[in-house]
Amino acid sequence: MAEHSSPSPDTPQKQTYPPSNALERGFESLVFASRWIQAPLYGGLIVAELLYAYKFLVELWDMVTHIHKMEENVFMLGVLGLIDVTMVANLLTMVVIGGYATFVSKLDLESHPDRPDWLTHVDPGTIKIKLAASLIGISSIHLLKAFVDVAHENPEHIKWKIFIHMTFLASAILLAWTDKIMQKDKKH
Repeated sequence: MAEHSSPSPDTPQKQTYPPSNALERGFESLVFASRWIQAPLYGGLIVAELLYAYKFLVELWDMVTHIHKMEENVFMLGVLGLIDVTMVANLLTMVVIGGYATFVSKLDLESHPDRPDWLTHVDPGTIKIKLAASLIGISSIHLLKAFVDVAHENPEHIKWKIFIHMTFLASAILLAWTDKIMQKDKKH
């Protein structure tokens, strides 16, 4: 005779509900399928990333062909411009991969050798913090460009760039702090 064991009080029991009607199941399927409306948006961001790659190559070619007559600070501004374009492209990549994997469909990349580590624990909170950090990096590059070319910058514009940078920084700190609190609540 087989022993019948009752579930332990610590084991969560799966709640069963009466079967819903066909109309409700159909509507729920439609709601769930609506996530695919975002797929063209991510496709558009991939096109924007291609345009950024083109802009990078155009700027790089301009630097290569004019290097002999560039002053050092103009060259440095050009390099900072290339870094800026690269950081925006990185931001686009994070939004496309993270957003698609979080909101549209899981990416089947378990065995792919180039799979980013952060993709294993991607969630909206992680994406927000990564985006905030990227925006701080981009803002830092803009500030550095303003400081390098301070002779041609309007002091009022520099003040606004500093203010915007500090706002990004404060927002990122608050996002990280909020995410930490939420993670702590999930553990309890």
